[in-house]
Amino acid sequence: MTLPAGFTLRPATPADAATIQAQRDAMFVDMGSDPARLAAVHDAGVAWHTRTLAAGTYTGLLVEHGEGGHRGEVIAGAGVLWNDFPPNADTDSSVRAYVLNVYVRPEHRGRRLARMLMEAALAECRARGVDIVTLTASDAGRPTYEALGFVPQREMKLLLPPVNP
Repeated sequence: MTLPAGFTLRPATPADAATIQAQRDAMFVDMGSDPARLAAVHDAGVAWHTRTLAAGTYTGLLVEHGEGGHRGEVIAGAGVLWNDFPPNADTDSSVRAYVLNVYVRPEHRGRRLARMLMEAALAECRARGVDIVTLTASDAGRPTYEALGFVPQREMKLLLPPVNP
């Protein structure tokens, strides 16, 4: 799928960590998270993205919007976290992909940019021989993921309370 005119796709670098985290913050605000709680972990998120991009355990994809061949403003992004898992009945591969940080700024939505980002992420998964890809879908993102073949799965979560010193 080709991006609309004026949009370009590029890989993220560690220098993009703050931009990725800002998009992540906006994504969670859109889903109803408390902005103050997000602000409290923002710097830790920037550090995580910087470290994982540099280590190659996270691959970021960014869409820029700009005219005339100039580097544009980042208006959308997605990422893949590469996880080491044992083979199972579904695959003999030890690498799994977890897609996260799929975000398109509101004024650029409706142009299928999220789908294009997902197609690029899935192409990277195929190129690496990864055959199990998971993600957590927002209500808004679910139709895009289902159209790409993602199916719901059972997952549980437990938040452990902090241990008092």
